[in-house]
Amino acid sequence: MKLTSSSFQHDQPIPEKFAFGAPDPVLHIRLTDNYNPHLQWRDAPAQTRSFALICVDPDVPTRPDDVNQEGRSVPASLPRTDFYHWVMVDIPPQTTEIKAGECSSGIVAGGKQELGGPAGSRQGVNDYTGWFAGDADMKGTYRGYDGPCPPWNDEIVHHYNFTVYALDCARAPVEGDFTGQQVLQAIRPHILAQATLTGTYSNNPKFNQPKPLEK
Repeated sequence: MKLTSSSFQHDQPIPEKFAFGAPDPVLHIRLTDNYNPHLQWRDAPAQTRSFALICVDPDVPTRPDDVNQEGRSVPASLPRTDFYHWVMVDIPPQTTEIKAGECSSGIVAGGKQELGGPAGSRQGVNDYTGWFAGDADMKGTYRGYDGPCPPWNDEIVHHYNFTVYALDCARAPVEGDFTGQQVLQAIRPHILAQATLTGTYSNNPKFNQPKPLEK
């Protein structure tokens, strides 16, 4: 299988319109358009009965002590963990493309109530649900796609792995508000093939300096 995007190239930066937050010179981070990126895949096995889609950031700090704190930074040496940004199952086998903005446009405090996407597909909860659990203004159940928003003081650039799985089942064996981890565990015996596209993103100003003009 092959997964591509017109929104970004493999191992290259994701444009800020596909992120949850973008660098701001005053506030450090400002909320942005939060569109889902375009994705297109091909060469799935003939036996494919559905697709699943997962986006995960494996570079999230395991301790929040220094995250977004003035005068401090999140060290590159800190152990990292997974943060799921998008979980979708039951994508019809005839579907081979998701358009930019088809599943997400804008940010809704407490999570989006209406989700776009391929007919018949189901979208699970992402990890902003836990991230905002203690925030009175933002807490809620976040479903579907919500894009990158790494700490503005993180010493590493984050990677966002978009993976499409071709499955031998028409309906993924998960119910309710399923998570990325639950989907991965449930579909493991049903995977026929998979393809991954990785984008990068940072809110740290040192990684977002304008490039000098070529002479």
